[in-house]
Amino acid sequence: MIHLRNRSRQWLADAAFGTAIAAAISHETTTGGADSTRPMAAAAPLPVVDAESAVPLASGSANDVRDGALAEPGVQVIKNDVRLCQALSPASPYPIWGVDSAAGNGCGEVGWDSRGMIPWEQFAQGEYIGHARTPQVPEYRLREADVITVYYRRTREELSRPYELEVGDRIRVESLTAGSGAAIKPEGNETVATADSISRELVIQPDGTITLPMLGQVRATRRTVPSLRDELEERYKEYFHVPSITVTPMVVNTKLEDLLNTVDSRAGVAGGLQIQVTVTPAGDIQLPGIGDVFVQSLTLAEAKQEIDARYGATIPGVQVTLVLAKRAQRFIYVLGEVAQPGRFELQGPTTAMQGIALAGGWRIGSNLRQVVVFRRGPDWRLMATMLDLRGALYGRRPVPADDIWLSDSDIVLVTKSPIQQVDEVIEQVFTRGLYSVMPREALWNVGFVGESSL
Repeated sequence: MIHLRNRSRQWLADAAFGTAIAAAISHETTTGGADSTRPMAAAAPLPVVDAESAVPLASGSANDVRDGALAEPGVQVIKNDVRLCQALSPASPYPIWGVDSAAGNGCGEVGWDSRGMIPWEQFAQGEYIGHARTPQVPEYRLREADVITVYYRRTREELSRPYELEVGDRIRVESLTAGSGAAIKPEGNETVATADSISRELVIQPDGTITLPMLGQVRATRRTVPSLRDELEERYKEYFHVPSITVTPMVVNTKLEDLLNTVDSRAGVAGGLQIQVTVTPAGDIQLPGIGDVFVQSLTLAEAKQEIDARYGATIPGVQVTLVLAKRAQRFIYVLGEVAQPGRFELQGPTTAMQGIALAGGWRIGSNLRQVVVFRRGPDWRLMATMLDLRGALYGRRPVPADDIWLSDSDIVLVTKSPIQQVDEVIEQVFTRGLYSVMPREALWNVGFVGESSL
């Protein structure tokens, strides 16, 4: 019975509301005012709709009645424009009544008295995606524990200096004339003819030399091909009138091949020629072929330039590309009068109030007017500041200047209120101190022994 009574009241309210709106529309269109000839769509009229289903009423006649929505005689019922039951949700972008921190023009914090129309909703239901804000930092600089992926690429570019032979290179030494005659080898007062066996392929040994008949070991590393040929030509003149020595490089740049074989990950999961390194606490990384490279506080472009220069001086023919695979973890520490004190990872820009929210919010008895933030400077010196977040957390300050951005390793301390400190003193001195040693009855009866209670 009560349910039917409530339904009837709702029906009467909806009917009366629809009738009032219809009467207002009829008055606006029939009074002959200055705008009486304006089309109805221009004035954005609202049609009468069903309060339960929010479906516009049909307009077959002036006396149509549908589901309790009434239309007076002579009132035009307008369809398919705007529905009465539709919530106010204009299309984005849409300004709202609020406070913008830019209203202060850099002259201080603004309050709720600076309210006005501000751009708020830009993407409607896509607002959760967020805006394309400015970069968090103008340039990212590497730090300890960052993980970097180094990709290697063979350049195949012409060197700006003559190529010098290296250990492991393969060369061919030939004589164009020694094969047609005999070698001149003096033995006492006689010249003994020996068969020519100069032409051969040689691999430069780990000690940097090659071994040739009649000459023995000859240093070949850190020398160009023309320089080695001239030396062999001069030394073989002792045995041949016209040695005509030719040195042909067969396999060169073996250091580069060894380097690329070291970083070859094509058979693994990662694929390609790459290696992943982590910045050490000393600020450097270890790369094959060049050893330690200091990259602390360098950008990726600066680190690439340094590594390319190092490789170009020792192993030409390769360039690297650096990709930040994983940032070093960054943490803040929130303690004091919060629900869940502890260490929390910074996964994005975080303010002081957001840090308190990570710790589960503040507890009763916290002094939000004196929130202390401790920070270590670039040279590890200790700094601290005190924030007043009470007005912001209680909704009295819309754009608080104290809601600062937190940095890695910041400590946010939510202090106790004065009454909470007094309560702790009472707890420790009396409850856990005197009362625990001597019963309360004995304390309260001191000085009253032997006296009458009357």
